[in-house]
Amino acid sequence: MSEINREIIQIDVASVLRERAPRYYRWMPRFVVRWIERLICQDELNAMLRQVGDKRDVEAAQMVLDYLNITVRVEGLENVPEGGRYIFASNHPLGGLDGLALIATFGRLYDGGIRFLVNDLLMAVEPLRGVFLPVNKYGSQSRQAAMAIAREYAGPNQMLTFPAGLCSRQKSGKAPIEDLRWNKAVVTLAARSKRDVVPIYFDGHNSKWFYRWARWRERLGIKFNLEMLLLPREMIHSRGASFTIHVGKPVGHDTLDTRHAPAEAMRLRSLTYAMRPDKPEQ
Repeated sequence: MSEINREIIQIDVASVLRERAPRYYRWMPRFVVRWIERLICQDELNAMLRQVGDKRDVEAAQMVLDYLNITVRVEGLENVPEGGRYIFASNHPLGGLDGLALIATFGRLYDGGIRFLVNDLLMAVEPLRGVFLPVNKYGSQSRQAAMAIAREYAGPNQMLTFPAGLCSRQKSGKAPIEDLRWNKAVVTLAARSKRDVVPIYFDGHNSKWFYRWARWRERLGIKFNLEMLLLPREMIHSRGASFTIHVGKPVGHDTLDTRHAPAEAMRLRSLTYAMRPDKPEQ
């Protein structure tokens, strides 16, 4: 069998701006480009991508965790089903690193037989494309994409999802860090595919700076999710951290009332946060 050679992906902010926004790039001072490069930790991200090399999917996710010296523990391992088809629905506190931890953990438990429902923009992350199942959050879902989702949910792989879509927020400096509303799709997809839902609580949080940035962006009425630019930095600065994944008991798909799907989605969210350890927010 011939060896498959893949070009190692590298991030180049200047090239992206030049190709995607040429009118703005033309007049953009070089120090602004350098500021964006530092903001997203371009050099460190590229060093990490070189370490990942040609690894893909579950192996790539685990390589990133190893590179950052991230430790992941699982509580409630006895609740992870050995057979059958399930939806693992998790809160989304970190906006990236939590997804990698779930891919590595459940990919290992299910021998790579997982798919992760994600924003279609993440399909640009080529090393993880094999486990991603894209959904269009900002436009009408194409018929082909909807059929692909239905096909995967009818198939044998375990499904992972962040029903909130966006990562968790903090409404004030003392408020708990929690997801926004969970999307009703987690309920409708569970009922349609006859998959029980396993609630997951991922114990983690981003920096205070991240939440402060998000609050100010909202106060200023800026619609664009500017804090998204900080997520790579948050991931790099989590080097050496330990996280715990709490697994709850499966919720039967036949107990979900699809006539009140939004309320049922919030009930699943409540089951997730019921597993949150009682400790002060850091």
